[in-house]
Amino acid sequence: MATIGIFLSSEEQSAKRLVDIAVKAEDAGFRDLWISDHFHPWIDAQGESPFVWSTIGAIAAATREVTLTTAVTCPTVRIHPAIIAQAAATSATLLDGRFRLGVGSGEALNEHILGDPWPGIEQRLSMLEESVAIMRALWEGDNVSYDGQHYIVDRARLYSLPDEPPPVLVSAFGPQAIETAGRIGDGYINVAPDPDLLASYREAGGTGPAQAGTKICWGTDEAACVDTVHRLWPNEALGGELAQVLPMPAHYEAACAPITKEMIAETVPCGPDADRHAAAIQEFFDAGYDEVYVNQIGDDQEGFLKFMAKEIAPRFSS
Repeated sequence: MATIGIFLSSEEQSAKRLVDIAVKAEDAGFRDLWISDHFHPWIDAQGESPFVWSTIGAIAAATREVTLTTAVTCPTVRIHPAIIAQAAATSATLLDGRFRLGVGSGEALNEHILGDPWPGIEQRLSMLEESVAIMRALWEGDNVSYDGQHYIVDRARLYSLPDEPPPVLVSAFGPQAIETAGRIGDGYINVAPDPDLLASYREAGGTGPAQAGTKICWGTDEAACVDTVHRLWPNEALGGELAQVLPMPAHYEAACAPITKEMIAETVPCGPDADRHAAAIQEFFDAGYDEVYVNQIGDDQEGFLKFMAKEIAPRFSS
């Protein structure tokens, strides 16, 4: 059965609001959530970026049955993988095992803040692979010492552990990243309905669920929805590798300056048409993805959840 989940945007919502949306999503019948992990928003207009691990703890306390996946955490530069291992283990215990750690090679937007150089993709993937190995070793519960190419761990042991280690799902978009994800991942994450990337992940030995995330703007006025997306998420229309290399929201704002409302209308499903929103989601399932997480751009999260529960989720329930 196809899984429809709700995507919580840490770049656009405060921590309290994210918890509120999670509770209302569960009340509306949704049991699967994504949550983004950022230090900065993409552009200033988005306006938020709470510490995801605090938010996850609050969601765990406020909900009863949800499964939560970070989409995605970068465990390589800004935070040492040993600390991410502890955060993920604690999150898994709070959620009674209903936690999945989504990881990726990160963006300069979040990872430059301590003055570290931003590595090229080959080094970032090597760091990611080493970090996942460290986390899995720590989740075994033994004393861990590690002297690797990128990280040192000195006699570290995690005492608070879930019954089972959290699955590690890997976000990957290019051929090198796909090959790494296939070797180290317990699942795959993408934000485009691309069957070739998913097939490459499987060919590289990747197993587990394939998750995808997408953004919409539901509302009764299509033009107003387009305006909302153009104001808050013009970067949805950016292509290429800019999302990995630009270091500040101001740089994304400059890169987004040429993006028009017409381009947004072609990129993000906007307005009240359930058929259009369902068709955009169906593209991911047609490409072979198992789970699709949908984020509402803008303030009307309650109307969006009612729309999703009444008009969208039933179409994928059989």
